Amino acid sequence: MRPHPFDSAPLKITLVNSFSQPFDGAVAAARTCYSSSGIITPDQVSGAGADTESERDGARTRRDQLARSIFDAGHHTTLQHAHVQFAMDNVSRLFLWSFLHSHPFYNSEQVSQRYTKVDPSNVLIPALEGKPKRIYEKTVAMQMAGYESLSKKLIAPTEEQFFARFPGRRAKADRYRLGIRRKAREVARYVLPLATFAYLYHTVSVVTLLRYWRLCNQEDTPSETQIVVGAMVEELLKIDPDFSTLIDDPLPIESTPEFSFFQERPELYGGGVTAAFIAEFDGQFGENRHSVLVGSKPENEQLVASAVREVLGLPKASMNDEEAIAIALSNPLHSDALNLSTLNKLTRSLFHASYTFRKRLSHAADAQDQRHRMTPASRPVLSAHLLGDPDYITPALVLLDTSARREFDDIMHRTWKAIADLKKEGVPNEWALYLLPNAATVRFTESADLLNLHHKHAMRLCYLAQEEIFQASVEEAQAVGRIDPNLGRYLLPPCGHRHGSTRTPYCPEGDRYCGVPVWNLDLDDYERVI
Repeated sequence: MRPHPFDSAPLKITLVNSFSQPFDGAVAAARTCYSSSGIITPDQVSGAGADTESERDGARTRRDQLARSIFDAGHHTTLQHAHVQFAMDNVSRLFLWSFLHSHPFYNSEQVSQRYTKVDPSNVLIPALEGKPKRIYEKTVAMQMAGYESLSKKLIAPTEEQFFARFPGRRAKADRYRLGIRRKAREVARYVLPLATFAYLYHTVSVVTLLRYWRLCNQEDTPSETQIVVGAMVEELLKIDPDFSTLIDDPLPIESTPEFSFFQERPELYGGGVTAAFIAEFDGQFGENRHSVLVGSKPENEQLVASAVREVLGLPKASMNDEEAIAIALSNPLHSDALNLSTLNKLTRSLFHASYTFRKRLSHAADAQDQRHRMTPASRPVLSAHLLGDPDYITPALVLLDTSARREFDDIMHRTWKAIADLKKEGVPNEWALYLLPNAATVRFTESADLLNLHHKHAMRLCYLAQEEIFQASVEEAQAVGRIDPNLGRYLLPPCGHRHGSTRTPYCPEGDRYCGVPVWNLDLDDYERVI
């Protein structure tokens, strides 16, 4: 691992799984496309079966030339065959959100802050000195102490909400103490800094890893990103040094469009301009708290219905729009746990309807929202949004307890003051950003076709979903229902889909059942705090 500008525990990046011959396999796939003699094997392209060293060297030279030629021409699908799986430790939540999870072509399984208690020592600490170092470490200590305090303070309102939903369980309250404590911790985590460490498995194709390296110099975490991605590349080269022929140097951060824009127009970075943007953005929300529909195709219902008829080879006289939509959206496939809709001819008709939402979530909630990789969003340069006045989301549970809310607000204001103090001391924005709390507001635009929105809502309209994403999904389903009622009526939680297909039990969560027969509720009656 290369040296890095942190005083905290070193980042640990380990390649734990990979293809046995990733480079040779990529070239073999390329040659197979034009082979008249069947499959070309990796051993053939590497010259492994050659009789002489000269023949072997010739095969490898031709392999490397072909690899570079198709790479430079942009023919990268051959590099998607090989995948690499990494175990990562001591990477920040800010880095995960800003870079590693900001695109669709990956898979991650990371430790959850919702259910796992955070150790106060598991935080990224930049290598600051003097007063800035004291400010940073004092603020982290304050945030961690607040997390511990709120974890206890929120137990009482959590209990109240829990037993209001499950009055019969109060007689055996001790059995549910652990779940109640976890729910309180889930809300208390809003005060944790984005510097908090995570550990995870992360799997990408080789072409995605090469893209990582080429564009690792980006806002908002360029140092951490370059270190992590550099370590990933080093791990790849250990198992297959031949990839060195395809690895170009990273683009300098100065060549990225965001950096270039603010260099040319520094007067537009932060300050009063950001305040005006926030007022303009938030003015669109009305009574909605988290999401507002701002765009959709005008003929969504007709497009879906027509596509259904096309799949079945029927004229409109044989099937009206409402019947066609029902066939695509009310069928047993939607209650299957494997999410089969992208593989079925009829349900693929849902791709043609689409919606765009403006959204306002806490960083904690958005870190989960962005994991829905097929509902992509344009997320912000965080330093251009959040290094001014305090700007944060307060969880519904905190609003129910006066003492907890007072402490929560105090932590938020002390955090933003510390960030301002660091900036006065000349600390780069990159390091100040790590102090932002999970509660920090993220504003962005997100789009989805109906097929993927339907799947997302099947997950997030569930009463067990994170509170903000649940509320955003309710607001989105209501908005879709207002403009496209024949489509919107089928945006349901998993229990709603199972109820519609008479699949029992209606709730698929087993012991985690939320306690509310949501399948009997109208969307306008969805209401929860925990």
